[in-house]
Amino acid sequence: MSKNFSPSRQLAQALLLVASVAACQAHATKAAPTTAAQPKLVVVLVVDGLPQDQVTRYRDQFGQGGFRRLLEQGAWFSDAHQAHGITVTAIGHSAVLSGAYPYQHGVIGNNWIDPVTKKSVYCTEDGNFHYIGEDTQPDDGTAPTKLRVSTLGDELRYSTGDKAKVVTVSGKDRGAILLAGKTGTAYMYMEKTGNFASSTYYMQQHPQWVQRYQAARPQDRYYGKSWTPLLADSAYARDARDDLVPAKPGARNTFPFAYYSDSGKLDGEYYSRLKAGPFLDELTLEFARAAIDGESLGRNPAGVPDILGVSLSAHDYVNHAYGPESKMSHDHLQRLDRMLAGFFADLDKKVGMDNVLVVLTADHGFANVPEFAETRGFSAKRIDGAKLVDALNQHLATTLGVDKLVTTSSLPNIYLDYALAEKSSVNRAALEDAAARFLLQQDGLAQVYTRTQMETGAVATRMDTLMRRAWNRQLSGDLMVVTKPAWYFGKGVGGTSHGTPYTYDTNVPLMVFGPRWIKPGAYGQYAEVVDIAPTLAHLLRIRQPSASEGRILTEAVR
Repeated sequence: MSKNFSPSRQLAQALLLVASVAACQAHATKAAPTTAAQPKLVVVLVVDGLPQDQVTRYRDQFGQGGFRRLLEQGAWFSDAHQAHGITVTAIGHSAVLSGAYPYQHGVIGNNWIDPVTKKSVYCTEDGNFHYIGEDTQPDDGTAPTKLRVSTLGDELRYSTGDKAKVVTVSGKDRGAILLAGKTGTAYMYMEKTGNFASSTYYMQQHPQWVQRYQAARPQDRYYGKSWTPLLADSAYARDARDDLVPAKPGARNTFPFAYYSDSGKLDGEYYSRLKAGPFLDELTLEFARAAIDGESLGRNPAGVPDILGVSLSAHDYVNHAYGPESKMSHDHLQRLDRMLAGFFADLDKKVGMDNVLVVLTADHGFANVPEFAETRGFSAKRIDGAKLVDALNQHLATTLGVDKLVTTSSLPNIYLDYALAEKSSVNRAALEDAAARFLLQQDGLAQVYTRTQMETGAVATRMDTLMRRAWNRQLSGDLMVVTKPAWYFGKGVGGTSHGTPYTYDTNVPLMVFGPRWIKPGAYGQYAEVVDIAPTLAHLLRIRQPSASEGRILTEAVR
């Protein structure tokens, strides 16, 4: 017998080995949900036109189950940006699940100039398709044809052999279509009827659950109702005075806002009025609930994850009309907070929030109403784009001796006639230089980028980077103009807009909730909306979208 052999020691070692194996198995079992399990449902919420500033400014008034749940139990990135220079709805929604910038994904605005026809085109129009059971105009959004890249939903569908379901809904066609990608299914609000409908790009007829939803006509219940403040008057003490926003003809600029039609009937005027207020978002979330039930989202029989995209459009309409500093915008955000709380509660009942990964972001922020900005000592005005382009054409004719060297515009893009210039012995550099010099002398303009600058790719400042990302070689203008801070392109009086590379337009919320996959916390690291797609792809264990340039938000991933 070996002198090192001891039955008691051997037994002790065996027991220690068993205990060690058991501990490892227990640890593996405990760790498995965060390292192996995929979410059953990914919910992507885009609040149209929500600046980060509004989330922080009104945070103390939120309830427990909506924004506060995401802020306190999820990962919140305070320095998150739509990091391209033209901050509008179509571009912002394209970025969310493609992870790509406009120079690649090809959606360079809500509208732009077609390089062949020289006519204005809409980002999601396609005359080959029409709405199902609804009137369709030539420039209505019906298909993702102009989106040149894949999205997260496309990659999830590809990886699961098309078994995963990707369903999106929005108050705007572009909000739904550009989230759905090429292979998802989009539903959008029809302002003539108040229905949510899809197009023949996706299907020839609606499934039964959509038909049942439409037959119930929930949109009609708001007729004759009013939007009044949710909170006590003292809660709005930080907001701008109502009289700073001039009322447009035939419209109000103070509470209450009634929803009706002049005809006294349920018609397009009434359904269109519903867009600027909380009832459109209520309907959108109600349709999203119907989609969860009708498509069994999060309970896919194939055992694969699904994606639900919800773009909430009303905040954009409210901010355009009254400004992000207004009582109306403030109240709408509080109402949206309560709506989200109810939606999350229903998700918990139907799918279980421990099976759901939620992302909330925005497509762009907002500038303050110029009248409000001026009361705070800032230079702020609206620029009439048509007058600006006419003046540029006249200047070029006078200085270069050639008429109509500007062919058209879709601001901030301006298109030059290089062929006419060459025919008239005006070289390209001289044309661009003369145009840029004139524009930089105009009130409210801060920067002009020429096609030559964009093609050479020179980048010196952050603004240069953002504008370069927004410029597509085949589609964008020969000049891109940037307004001064607090200025924007618009006519008339009242309201405000967005679209610049300034932080009030780029800094948007980015919140990710899913305790099994996400480490809660307030993160100060710089982040971009294009980071959403690669982060979700990582957690879903699928290929990243084809033109994704974002990073995985590893600091917040378990």
